[in-house]
Amino acid sequence: MDCLRKMQEAAEHNMKMHPMWQGPLAVPGGDRQSPIDIVVRKSVFDSQLKPLVTDYDPQTCQQIWNNGYSFLVEYDDTSDKSTLKGGPLQDKFRLCQFHFHWGESNAWGSEHTLDRRLFPAELHLVHWNSDKYSLFEEAVMEDNGLAVIGVFLKVGKRHEGLQKLVDALPAIRHKDSVVEFTRFDPACLLPSNTDDYWTYHGSLTTPPLTESVTWIVMKQHIEVSHDQLAVFRSLLFTSAEEEVQKSMVNNFRVQQPLCGRTVRSSFTPFLQEAPPSADNKH
Repeated sequence: MDCLRKMQEAAEHNMKMHPMWQGPLAVPGGDRQSPIDIVVRKSVFDSQLKPLVTDYDPQTCQQIWNNGYSFLVEYDDTSDKSTLKGGPLQDKFRLCQFHFHWGESNAWGSEHTLDRRLFPAELHLVHWNSDKYSLFEEAVMEDNGLAVIGVFLKVGKRHEGLQKLVDALPAIRHKDSVVEFTRFDPACLLPSNTDDYWTYHGSLTTPPLTESVTWIVMKQHIEVSHDQLAVFRSLLFTSAEEEVQKSMVNNFRVQQPLCGRTVRSSFTPFLQEAPPSADNKH
């Protein structure tokens, strides 16, 4: 019951905070909701977890869309041209879109946290299981239907790969605007080390909140500049026709209870390098 009570509280909190949650939203009955706080010391090393294999074709990039909650960079997913496999996954997954969540300041914005530590933003690369399903709409409703890579963003130096995207954002300032956006390689947004990650079974963090997601959260963050994030914050939740314009900030879901799930890690966080043994010292 404790888990259910926590979920109700989280749902009520959502209602207060986010434009996405203003309508009557049925609280999903499941206990595998996302996002979560990853407690690093409680994550379990799994030696079976393989390196991730991403094979993205920039030619599949099509457009950017302000959907009134975030902006989505959308890819052609009618064939296996941009895929993810390996890691915790048994099947091949197709990239369909990526998007970000961010805060109004650099103090918060990520959906997942590490030992309660917040990051200013989080990238989600959304893939669906093309070995088992024929459409994203089908996969989103099914177990093992989706795989989402999460990458934390930290404020630091300018991210050269991201800049092409940042330059295109003013054109989709308002809700419902779409612009053509081509030849963008999403691999440029991955950290240099993709072998170290946490993984757990969870849900989408926006409606329909279905528990179809294998989450793969990268240990290594990427750096973006304050100015680049400021352009994210210059977008609007509102359409051009609306009288009161609302800045697109704090577009994240509150954290959900773990409810007994295990978070696995592909790396051993606490095994230090073995010190040189005494007989090697001459």
